[in-house]
Amino acid sequence: LVSQLPEANLILLRHLFGVLHHIEQNSGVNQMNAFNLALCIAPNMLWLPSPTGPEEESQSTKKVALLVQFLIENSGEIFGGDIASLF
Repeated sequence: LVSQLPEANLILLRHLFGVLHHIEQNSGVNQMNAFNLALCIAPNMLWLPSPTGPEEESQSTKKVALLVQFLIENSGEIFGGDIASLF
């Protein structure tokens, strides 16, 4: 799916997840592991297109958080192994 994104979107995601991965790599100092980062950023990345009930919103938020966590933990494989070189 990543390879099907427009180049501008891919560059943005590479940089965003590069930063998140870098933060996660220092979780021993900053307490921000991939799970914590995902909980913080996921609600701002994807959301349901129309208002729904609290239960459905909660389930959606959990799914998005799991996706963001996966992307952070596997950013090198997903966005290219040289993601750390962006910085």
